[in-house]
Amino acid sequence: MSAYPASSIVIPAYNESARIEATLREVVDCIRAEGWNAEVIVVNDGSTDSTARQVLDFVVTAPEVRLLENPGNRGKGYSVRHGLLKAQGEIVMFTDADLSAPIREADRLFAAIGEGADIAIGSRWLDASRQVHRQPLYRQFFGRCFNLITRMVMGLRFHDTQCGFKAFTRNAAQTVFQLQTIEGWGFDPEILFIGTKRGLCIVEVAVSWGHDERTRISYLRDGFHMLREMAIIRWNALRGRYNGPVLPIDRPKV
Repeated sequence: MSAYPASSIVIPAYNESARIEATLREVVDCIRAEGWNAEVIVVNDGSTDSTARQVLDFVVTAPEVRLLENPGNRGKGYSVRHGLLKAQGEIVMFTDADLSAPIREADRLFAAIGEGADIAIGSRWLDASRQVHRQPLYRQFFGRCFNLITRMVMGLRFHDTQCGFKAFTRNAAQTVFQLQTIEGWGFDPEILFIGTKRGLCIVEVAVSWGHDERTRISYLRDGFHMLREMAIIRWNALRGRYNGPVLPIDRPKV
């Protein structure tokens, strides 16, 4: 029997004191109820509230959970990369702190990887009937427009590149995240672009989804930054940035 967890669940967190305890309780309850051999990694992205302290308090009664600290506020892309490259599981995934996709839906991603995928990405649009609380119409419109632009500019075929619910084999995660350069919100298209370029099998999986009104993303402000980041990704590709060697990352001895 392996001394390492079968799966790792990474949760990037920035000023999440209002919901981090409830999120961790839901995740840990699911892990125990489903009998998953899993670890939970919260990556604190330089929070200025009590997020880190609340996680450490929670760890006292939940050994499945551990906390990683970023060197200041670096962005969601940095947080996800930090967590997934430190993860010990054979399957590693990340989910947003608001759990817009219920954590039990991770089974759908794990199943896709069990069937041969290197990367399984949650999708809100493969089966829209699974959306239990839909986004406002203006967010749906901007989201669809951004995804169309992403597919055209990046050559990606996926219906939903931005869903914060993705899983990877350990090898796929090491490949993709060692080559990732975008540290902000626009990191999702980059990791899918890298995975495609490196010949990894990426499968899109319909998941249940409930929009959280407290989401911080602004399609106007952050959409502009994402467009700029797509230009950076294309430039990186032209320079061969994504063709470099990838080093194996040893797990700590246990």
